[in-house]
Amino acid sequence: MDKDNANPTILNAAELPTRQRKKGRRVQRVPGTKLNGILRKPQYLSDPFYNVSWSDDTESDDEFAAEPIDEQEVYDLISPISDPEHPLSLGQLAVVNLPDIHITPSPSAAANPNTLTQVLVKITPTITHCSLATVIGLGVRVRLEQALPPNYRVDVMIKEGTHSQDDQVNKQLADKERVAAALENDTLKGVLENMLKTCV
Repeated sequence: MDKDNANPTILNAAELPTRQRKKGRRVQRVPGTKLNGILRKPQYLSDPFYNVSWSDDTESDDEFAAEPIDEQEVYDLISPISDPEHPLSLGQLAVVNLPDIHITPSPSAAANPNTLTQVLVKITPTITHCSLATVIGLGVRVRLEQALPPNYRVDVMIKEGTHSQDDQVNKQLADKERVAAALENDTLKGVLENMLKTCV
């Protein structure tokens, strides 16, 4: 099978927007030899007024409290999806972009968890005549419907003016019966499974 776009623009994965970062531990060094630090009783055990600085990170006490799902989290869910044509992710190919993800109503911590929330993702094909735009849109929809809570409604569309047949592709992606029929096709299910293998 010939590729529609044999030479796509590729973004560096390290420069993609993400909230997923590696946390490093900071160790406070005690002056003196290593042996003195091991054998000596720590000062905070004997002095109740000793000022201990545990971490420079700004973490709150409620580390495990539920946070609202925002655009960045949605981007983190869909950017690692593999392109069906290239061995690269949709984030690296700039098919999905953070500014093209919209959540209505805006996420807030005080929001009712049962409120119906709409997630709109606009995808940008790598070329204007991409034959796999519908498959990519379907992969984004499947990933989000699997990962988001049931009160989230997912809409995926082609960004206006980025595809020669964006109206037709958008109609296909918005038609629930067509989407359901597509997900029953074994060949298409295999393509989607390969695309979603890279999602953790």
